[in-house]
Amino acid sequence: MKEQPETRAVILGEYIVQQKATVRAAAEWFGVSKSTVHKDVSERLEQVQPELYAQVKEILEQNKQERHIRGGLATKRKYALRKQQEEGEISHK
Repeated sequence: MKEQPETRAVILGEYIVQQKATVRAAAEWFGVSKSTVHKDVSERLEQVQPELYAQVKEILEQNKQERHIRGGLATKRKYALRKQQEEGEISHK
């Protein structure tokens, strides 16, 4: 994504608002770093499109409040998968 930084900030902001995406998800989708996404939507976007910035900020705040929940769910999935793999190894022996 080799856009001008201001253009990229708007594109990233629109994506985050439409998808209610996290910074990490937006970075992965557009093939840029999390740092780039964060700088674009928290600094550049405010200068270019303040209305969109306000919407993005709201979503990022919500994501920040929910991150411990997502982290816990990811850990739960990790150990469930690990247990499933171990059970599969035991039953094949």
